[in-house]
Amino acid sequence: MAGARVERGPGRPRQEHVTGAVLSAVLELVTEQGLPAVTMDAVAARAGVSKPAIYRRWPGKHDLFLAAAEARIGELTVPDLGDFRAELRAVLDARLDVYRTPGTSRLLAGLIAAVEEDGEVRGAYQRYVSRIMGETRKILERGIARGDVRADVDVQAAATLVAAPLIFRLVIEQELPDGRFAAELADMIARAVGSSA
Repeated sequence: MAGARVERGPGRPRQEHVTGAVLSAVLELVTEQGLPAVTMDAVAARAGVSKPAIYRRWPGKHDLFLAAAEARIGELTVPDLGDFRAELRAVLDARLDVYRTPGTSRLLAGLIAAVEEDGEVRGAYQRYVSRIMGETRKILERGIARGDVRADVDVQAAATLVAAPLIFRLVIEQELPDGRFAAELADMIARAVGSSA
């Protein structure tokens, strides 16, 4: 059968294009106007895709917002550098790079506000936060095992201590944290949780 050679698969390249376009649209809208601007209509128009294409991937606005947040501020991995302070600085520097990206302060402000939602939405945001703080907990646990972090340190409290200052500086104080701030923070936290041995 001449002329019947066109076969279409499930459209993987198109799916990747839609995902990228939609997540970029969310981040652009947040950067320009804040979280309230992120509606399915606005995202579809900005991304140049249909609303059904969005809903097939993300059932609701919060799912979409979390996916965009994960694309911007996702998990990271720090290799074993043999020293807690060096690993801590690697975490802070990686977050610093992302936090200095335009729109990230609005994205973080939106995340903070969204955590106040009820039910499953709240749980989804809490799971996201737990994932992105995972590497900090890991380097603390590695430091305890090595002996350069005190064995009695509350890992969750210390992980919060690492995350909170950068976010507070960016979102509340409305200042871009810089390398000097990250270095001083790393020194203070290393002194606070470090082993004296």
